[in-house]
Amino acid sequence: MMKTAMDDRIFQILVHIALALLAFVTFYPFWNALVVSFNEGMDTTLGGITFWPRKFTFENYGYVLKDSRILTGFGISIARTISGTLLTIAGTAIFAYGMSRKELIGRRYYMIFAIITLYFGGGLIPTYILIRGLGMFNTFWVYIIPSIISVWSMIIFRTFFREIPAGLEDAARIDGCGYWGTFLRVVLPLSGPVVATLALFTAIAHWNDWFVASIYINNEHLIPVQTLLKRTIDSNISRELVSDSAAASFVAKTQTYTTKSLIMATMMVTTFPIIIVYPFLQRFFVKGVLVGSLKE
Repeated sequence: MMKTAMDDRIFQILVHIALALLAFVTFYPFWNALVVSFNEGMDTTLGGITFWPRKFTFENYGYVLKDSRILTGFGISIARTISGTLLTIAGTAIFAYGMSRKELIGRRYYMIFAIITLYFGGGLIPTYILIRGLGMFNTFWVYIIPSIISVWSMIIFRTFFREIPAGLEDAARIDGCGYWGTFLRVVLPLSGPVVATLALFTAIAHWNDWFVASIYINNEHLIPVQTLLKRTIDSNISRELVSDSAAASFVAKTQTYTTKSLIMATMMVTTFPIIIVYPFLQRFFVKGVLVGSLKE
């Protein structure tokens, strides 16, 4: 008995050590990027910046936030994330509610067609031709309309809706509610956890996406911040972020900025908003995803 208790304690200690190491390995790259972003760029090139800035400065962030394209990109990213999340969750929830109704004629075939899209796509070139043919090329709507329905989210929504007691919907029908009334007044209010979880997943996907703009957008005023960050990384950041001659001469004199320090500062600026949102919705994750996927 004593040996068993000792073995369990040793096992728990080893598990905690392993989890601590995993947490450190996961968190340290982000922490190091934060440290580098607050350190003078030229000093960073000397190496040795690990856990704390050696020469603390806000100047990296000063240059990043002075760039008008960063501010414009933030506006586009925020507008895209909010509108895209609202429309995607609304469209997907409506689709899922219809698919959860047994009286829907052809429900099985609609489900088969939807699932096929999870495994097969037309490819980049046909999609590009389609987007251009629909007139969404170089418009804000190219961020929203193609992703307004998520089949993966629809499956989770549908499973959750099917677990809602039928008596609640029957009571709503007796009170005079139709399908829309039942959905808006009964089903949707009961779906808070799954709505919050899928909304956060959708918001993160919209916020982090850089690929769509790199393919379908040429207008500099419609470039989101993540695409701008990707372009900055791929190009000479000194020319990208320091565009006017006065700033360029200042950089040449002070030698405090480097490509790496400005990239890290830009990365922190683009990552910060979604990090702020995450803790408020984290408590819905386990409940929302598990409740929506327990039974099929």
